[in-house]
Amino acid sequence: MEVINIQGTDDTPNVILDKNNNKFEISGRSLPEDVNMFYEPIMDWIDGYAEAPNEKTEFNFKLEYFNTASSKIILDILLKFEEIVESGHDVKIKWHYHEEEEDMLEAGEEYADIVEIPFEYEAYTD
Repeated sequence: MEVINIQGTDDTPNVILDKNNNKFEISGRSLPEDVNMFYEPIMDWIDGYAEAPNEKTEFNFKLEYFNTASSKIILDILLKFEEIVESGHDVKIKWHYHEEEEDMLEAGEEYADIVEIPFEYEAYTD
């Protein structure tokens, strides 16, 4: 599979999807003007990945901020990974949040309540 490596901007996150090196990460800020257009190639990549996933997948979310439209896409991404879990593969979500941003921790906990995927929370400081 080809690697997706998108350099983030003030409004869009960094995205690394690299099956061969087992690196899956979305980080930064997610408030793209057209959320569907930005995330469409990412969703397509995940669909392809789901057909032959790695034995173990650890997906890192290191978002500082995301808007409402992005929150729906994040849920869609998590639901796709839940399907990978249901097909018998090992998936873990690492939800990184700034130790002073309780809202981001709570957002991760809310997602964890919705999907059947193990979540691990990791606080960081600047």
